[in-house]
Amino acid sequence: APCSWIPPSQQFYTAFFTPAALSFCPAIMKIFHNPRCSKSREALALLQDAGLAPEVIEYLKTPPDLGTLKALVRQLGLPVRDLLRSSESLYAELGLADASDEQLLDALLHHPQLLQRPIVVRGEQALIARPPERLKDWL
Repeated sequence: APCSWIPPSQQFYTAFFTPAALSFCPAIMKIFHNPRCSKSREALALLQDAGLAPEVIEYLKTPPDLGTLKALVRQLGLPVRDLLRSSESLYAELGLADASDEQLLDALLHHPQLLQRPIVVRGEQALIARPPERLKDWL
């Protein structure tokens, strides 16, 4: 596979390669994953079946910081609101229906369970892989 020589600790290499070059490299892939979610498990299995070994970020154990959340918004090309699971009861409890982008990001910082899942990042692009079959066309 192209770029299979890049080790899991990618910081050294990302300093020398442009984001555009890295976006074509299957080794530079992350999945924001919840192992308790069947759709997230399906997406991870699809990636692994395709011969990819993404960095698995269990975002409930290691919540994304504000910079990571803003990067996801940019990489997804979606409004901040689309990163949230609006069907969760916590969404309504927090009164997020009319919240600003800053309030939504703050809610995600304090309540990572509101983050859509799974989110797959490849280089400078990201995809909410729900349903997981969306990955087939994206890869």
